[in-house]
Amino acid sequence: MLKPILIATGIAGTLDLLAAFVLSALAGAGPVEVLQFVASGPFGDGTLTSPAFAVAGVAVHYGLMACMATAFLLAAVRLPLLRQHAILSGILYGLALWFLMYWIVRPLRWTTLSYPKDPAAIAGQLFCHLLLVGIPISFCSRLLPASPRVSARSAI
Repeated sequence: MLKPILIATGIAGTLDLLAAFVLSALAGAGPVEVLQFVASGPFGDGTLTSPAFAVAGVAVHYGLMACMATAFLLAAVRLPLLRQHAILSGILYGLALWFLMYWIVRPLRWTTLSYPKDPAAIAGQLFCHLLLVGIPISFCSRLLPASPRVSARSAI
C-alpha cells in the first residue's frame, strides 16, 4: 500500500505544485511566495517573512497530498468501484478536495481570504483539483493489491 501512496503523492503533488506556480506567475507571484504561503497554513504568517520557509512549504504541500492520496486509496481498498471507474471517481474526489480546501480549510485558516467568486479563478482551481490531483490519485488506486480482503490496518 505504501508504494501506491508514494506514487500518487509524487504525481499529484508535483502536478498540483507546478500548476500553482503557473497560476501564481500569471498573478505576479513567484514559486517561493507560493511555498511560503503554503507553509503559513500550519506555521503562521511568520513564514511570509523569509524565503527559507519555502522548504517548509514543500514539506507541507507533499504532506497534505500524502493525506489526500492515503484517504482515497484506503477507500479504494474497501470500495473496488472506485478503481473500476477511475475517471469518474477521480473527478468526484477532486471536486470534494476543492470544496474542502477552498470552502472549509482556507476560510478557517485565513479569515481575510474570500470564498471563490471569480469564474476564471474557479475554473483554474477546479482544473487543478479534478484533473491534476483527483484523477492521478484515482488511477494510482489501480496499483493496489487486487484482493478485496486487504484490511485498512494491514494495508499501511
